[in-house]
Amino acid sequence: MDTDRIVGAAKDYAGKAESAIGDIAGDSKTQASGKAREAAGTVQNLYGQAKDAVRDATDTAASYAKDAYDNSGDTFRDGSQAIAQKVKDNPLGALMVAGGIGFALALLMARPARRPPQRWRY
Repeated sequence: MDTDRIVGAAKDYAGKAESAIGDIAGDSKTQASGKAREAAGTVQNLYGQAKDAVRDATDTAASYAKDAYDNSGDTFRDGSQAIAQKVKDNPLGALMVAGGIGFALALLMARPARRPPQRWRY
């Protein structure tokens, strides 16, 4: 719990008490001061709640990232094993896919350089 929430709640209750005293005494100045203090306390309490929510979201995101990092080796190993099993099951298909990828890469890398268009002289 953030200190802004505690201080804000205290100001809120103090403002309510001051406003009630102003109502009882019939003093509009004390009543207005109490309402202002109550509003300030409510705003500070909401600010503390927002800080707590951001802190919780940051902690959750960091926890997810740490778990993903810790499990990344397992995921990579599982993917490698799945690919190896597919190659064992269908070696000809795997060879065709690898050849297609190699051919596409060769076409992309061996493409002639672009020449600027010819200029006609008159």
